[in-house]
Amino acid sequence: MALITLTSDIGHQDYLVGAIRGQLLDIDGSFRLVDITHALAPFNYPQAAYVCRGAIRQFPPGAYHLILIDLFDAKPEHLLLVRHQGRHFFIADNGLITMILEEAPEVVVALPLPKTALKNTLYFTQVFGRAILELEAGKTVEELGDAGVSIQVKNPLRPQLGNNWMEGQVIFIDHFENVVVNVSREEFEEQRRGRSFKIVFKRDEVIDKISETYADAGEGEKLALFNAAGYLEIAINKGNAAGLLGLQGFAEKSNPGNQYLANRLFYQTVRIFFE
Repeated sequence: MALITLTSDIGHQDYLVGAIRGQLLDIDGSFRLVDITHALAPFNYPQAAYVCRGAIRQFPPGAYHLILIDLFDAKPEHLLLVRHQGRHFFIADNGLITMILEEAPEVVVALPLPKTALKNTLYFTQVFGRAILELEAGKTVEELGDAGVSIQVKNPLRPQLGNNWMEGQVIFIDHFENVVVNVSREEFEEQRRGRSFKIVFKRDEVIDKISETYADAGEGEKLALFNAAGYLEIAINKGNAAGLLGLQGFAEKSNPGNQYLANRLFYQTVRIFFE
């Protein structure tokens, strides 16, 4: 039985998520479907890459991952099937795959879309589902599409570095309004080199130690830790870090009505000083 994960920016307001699941089960009723999320912010590639990377790495090799995000970034002439480290990804050719993997995929082919096809989300789901059936039947990735495709590439967000500082960007704010920054534990320790540090926000707020759990700080106190995905997280124990520390994107603050620009273009930064 094929294990398939579903990740999208579709939301739950209409029928589409249910229709996608139904369509896959109609192709093969033995498919095991796991929803990662359908609540990703539209056009926010750093957020999508963070969520996909954090979840997908926990699934066993051999799983299939349908990533239905920004499917119409450009007029689609093909879709992508990627094999990387034993996992298969089905995704639009919009650059997101290289942000998720943080490197070039091992094998990628273009799945053709007939010119006469109705190019919509449900048709794309059919293409992906049928490709999974063929892979399960023993076909190789290379047999299913054009391995000569030149794919779009978007680079993952990396922290900016100086001799005595590094600056990360907010990539995710969770349900508790804890703030995730694009600084991994490895990057932090490499730049730190055993030195003391200060994580600095506006309003002269400072954190100068890394906690193991939220309970290391008193109720209402701020803290920093590395979360289960390995990224720096700023939190307030039983509080709202995003709001209380002002960690929101510039566009959200200056133009709250323009959520599109807030998600696509602007990210609040957090700076760390070493001494």
